[in-house]
Amino acid sequence: MSGSLWLKPPGPGSGPGSGSGTLPAIPRPRAGDPGPAADPMDELAERLDVFIASAVHPDEIAAVLESDGMTDEYIRLTYGRDDSFALAEELYARVPRSFPEPGPAPDPWRVSLAACLLRGVIFALPGLAYLLGAPLLEGPQDRLGLPAGTLTLLAGALIGWVWDQTLSHRAYSWLGLGDRAAAGRTLLVGAPVGAVLGTVAALAVPGGPPFSYAFAAGQALYVGAATVLLVLGRERLLLAALAPMAAGAVAVLVVDLPVPVRVTLLVVSLLAACTLAVRELPLADGLRTAAHRIRGWATRRPARVGPVRWQMLRGAEEEYTPRGPRLGDSVPFGVFGLGTGLLVLYAALGEVLAGGPAEAVAAPSAVALTLSMGPAEWLLHRFRSGSLSGLQGARSPRQFRARMLTTLTRCLSIYLAVLLALGLTGTLLWPGAPGLTGVRVATLLLLGAVMWSGLLLQSFGAVRPAAVVCASAAVAQSLALLTGLGQPRVVQLVVAGTAAAALATLVCLLLGRATAHR
Repeated sequence: MSGSLWLKPPGPGSGPGSGSGTLPAIPRPRAGDPGPAADPMDELAERLDVFIASAVHPDEIAAVLESDGMTDEYIRLTYGRDDSFALAEELYARVPRSFPEPGPAPDPWRVSLAACLLRGVIFALPGLAYLLGAPLLEGPQDRLGLPAGTLTLLAGALIGWVWDQTLSHRAYSWLGLGDRAAAGRTLLVGAPVGAVLGTVAALAVPGGPPFSYAFAAGQALYVGAATVLLVLGRERLLLAALAPMAAGAVAVLVVDLPVPVRVTLLVVSLLAACTLAVRELPLADGLRTAAHRIRGWATRRPARVGPVRWQMLRGAEEEYTPRGPRLGDSVPFGVFGLGTGLLVLYAALGEVLAGGPAEAVAAPSAVALTLSMGPAEWLLHRFRSGSLSGLQGARSPRQFRARMLTTLTRCLSIYLAVLLALGLTGTLLWPGAPGLTGVRVATLLLLGAVMWSGLLLQSFGAVRPAAVVCASAAVAQSLALLTGLGQPRVVQLVVAGTAAAALATLVCLLLGRATAHR
């Protein structure tokens, strides 16, 4: 800045070499001069004063800066800092802490417990269909000691687990962007494709009884319809569709229903679910919109939708064009669904698949894990609600982390207690179920911790590491099963324990980051 004083040659009596030997006089500011330029850091700190003062960690400030579109290049040119994190740390140090007293604030994570429990029941009810179809699924046992149609049904179910999770996430992403029509179109295309893929996978398994392929096709159709209704929040409609099948399954525990009655109940519930799903989808509206577009293209050019003006924190207006969710972001959710689905399957059939007796089927464990998804969802929302109050009430990163650790321990303990109660109840009520020994209890609770921790990491935005851990655990148990390595119960316990420890480590790494809870 001193160089600007010598842009003009020094005159007599000033500057070096003059006889006066004094420094040049600094002119007084004239009336109306704007004065020295304001420091952009002071301006930014003043603009974000309230938010910076209440931030628990500099990462919260960095997240706001990045979400507002401040790139590292802009930060270097405007504020002279390397990136958003360096800028956030300086803002955090510059503005004194000032935490407002926590008061009543809207809680977006508050959900109804009854609604979550209803979803858990809906997740488990389709399993009753196997009771109705059991007489028609009977056949010669394969080399694993299972009915021949079991592998046929499992092949279709595996495809359903992967496709259902992927499709659900993509549809939910559109709903999160406020575009319900796009979510409907995604379901309209994705649900039939998933049904076809599940049916093809089942047909690719040879040796099953004829009815097993028809049952697998119906299973694939139901998964597609249920996905549509659950994503669109129509749980009660789906429950009504399942009522005939559920009533028949309860009846067969008392009286032996004729085969035609069993098939009729299965078909009625399937048709009801598919009809309700089609009714909820924008099928008619989509056809009308397509017709209007075709007519419009024939007569005139379609109007161009201009970009949205987005007001940035730094005061400049930039053009921002909304973009839809990327397809690749939904794939990890499908991988996570496959991994957890296989772990639940091995919890029920692991010993039988390893050559054990058919009496070793631990169906109550699989049912307990499925039913527990309702309470797990509610407790996950309670944890996220607790994170909001923690962000409001904590005065330091250490205090915030301690609060979150306490909330996590409480929610996870409640979930495991509910899971244990479901497992014990199912074992007592299920005819011929194997006893719930100490190893089985430990495996069940570890699997529950894996599933709940994985869902928590999903809510943190860390679905990829969760998917990798769960998929790796499923692959390890599959390899142990194929190679005959180790005793099945011990393998299940070791795999579940290792996966639970890995996910717990990931959760602890993210637990103290305020940005993970937003």
